[in-house]
Amino acid sequence: MWSTIEQHIQAATDQPFAIKHKEIAVGGDINLCFWLSNYQQKYFVKLNDKSHLTHFESEAYALKKIKSAHQINCPDVITLGTTLDKSFLVLSYIPFETPDSHDWYHLGQQLAQLHKNSSHGQFGWQHDNFIGDTLQPNKWQSNWRTFFAEQRIGWQLQLLHEKSIKLGDIDHITQVCHDALLHHQVTPCLVHGDLWQGNIGFTDHKPVIFDPACYYGDREVDIAMTELFGLLPDDFYQGYHVEFPLPPNYEQRKLVYNFYHILNHANLFGGVYIEQSKAVLSRILSIH
Repeated sequence: MWSTIEQHIQAATDQPFAIKHKEIAVGGDINLCFWLSNYQQKYFVKLNDKSHLTHFESEAYALKKIKSAHQINCPDVITLGTTLDKSFLVLSYIPFETPDSHDWYHLGQQLAQLHKNSSHGQFGWQHDNFIGDTLQPNKWQSNWRTFFAEQRIGWQLQLLHEKSIKLGDIDHITQVCHDALLHHQVTPCLVHGDLWQGNIGFTDHKPVIFDPACYYGDREVDIAMTELFGLLPDDFYQGYHVEFPLPPNYEQRKLVYNFYHILNHANLFGGVYIEQSKAVLSRILSIH
């Protein structure tokens, strides 16, 4: 397996590469991750079952899109492929460091610039991709309310229903979430799609984002998710709002946007997230 990965790296970089050092790296719940080095070059490698290749292809595509926007840094895609029984994704090595307040401020500024300078004609993506390990539909749609209600909330509710977890009438809940976004004017832009603190790093005082679940959507979904598992430092939000202030009533929409991620956690992990989904749904229904 490792010799295949060495060969792919050599072909992609046009440089000889033989693994001299290999160590397990922290890489989340889905993939097995390693640092590989020949003492001159160092790479970050994700491994999974061979069937996981489509996940890696989607991730590579999204990273290249972020990179091509030239607004915020992300890992370079070196190569990807399969061995006899594994799929792999090789990314550039980025040494992360502890950020200061200015670093968080710059992250806010750069994310705002990404959102501001990546407008698109429709909501969606060039293909379906993944949020965590869950398929994320991205059929092109001109209406944001319809896109989010059906391809985000309705989709997750249907997946739960197929696991015999029923939160209520899917059509009714989807309609309520649709109506919660009424009168909100949205210009499609490139969003990270899974932006929480675990997918953010800093190197040489420069922000880095990774593990994307990109699509063209409402920029507010990225800001909302940064608040889901605990707020980022205030400097981040100050930097963002200086560049690209959020429109009124964001706080109400945030609940609907983060409902999607809580539903996804319920689908992936069950347990407490099912109860959290019910609690958030009750709040949404009480407001709308």
